[in-house]
Amino acid sequence: MDISAPPARERILLTAHDLFYADGIRATGIDRVIAASGVTKVTFYRHFPSKDDLVRAFLDHRHGLWMAWFVDALGRRGAQRRIGDGQALEMLADVMAEWFADPVFRGCAFINSVVEVGTSVAGASDIARGHKREMVEVIAGLLPEALGGPRRMAIAQAAALGVDGAIVKAQMGDAAVAREAVGDLRRLLQALGDSITSRPSP
Repeated sequence: MDISAPPARERILLTAHDLFYADGIRATGIDRVIAASGVTKVTFYRHFPSKDDLVRAFLDHRHGLWMAWFVDALGRRGAQRRIGDGQALEMLADVMAEWFADPVFRGCAFINSVVEVGTSVAGASDIARGHKREMVEVIAGLLPEALGGPRRMAIAQAAALGVDGAIVKAQMGDAAVAREAVGDLRRLLQALGDSITSRPSP
């Protein structure tokens, strides 16, 4: 036995993550996951009694991976240092550009999963909604607290919708379309940033 190999459950989950994200949940059968992860059927079903269990585990795992990357990508661009000048939001466009350029980019795993399985996998939509809520919370953290709770969340929600729209657009085309999606998002974020720094006329 290779003691350096990850435990069976982790191997199954990592394999499912890559296959589900690249090829889709419905297109990826359990037998393919079993073969690619190098486990027996008995081992697979001991850890994941059904495909639905694996799908929920995949979404939970993807959530942790993506949010860690998202927060890190914002941090690498110094987003926290720009809070208050209305420009921290614009860094979301640079973060999305980084992701869209990744060769394995296949859109948002949560949007894709809801479209694919809807409510047929119990709990999947709940995990997806939780993921989007946490993304909004991170975006809200880029905004000045002086805005007040309701306005801050409204702007964060608008920015998050722009991010999701850019993700879907980038997924539907080539590199040129992805660049166009980033440009569209940047203009939206600039407008939202301007609304933060603008002052009402006396």
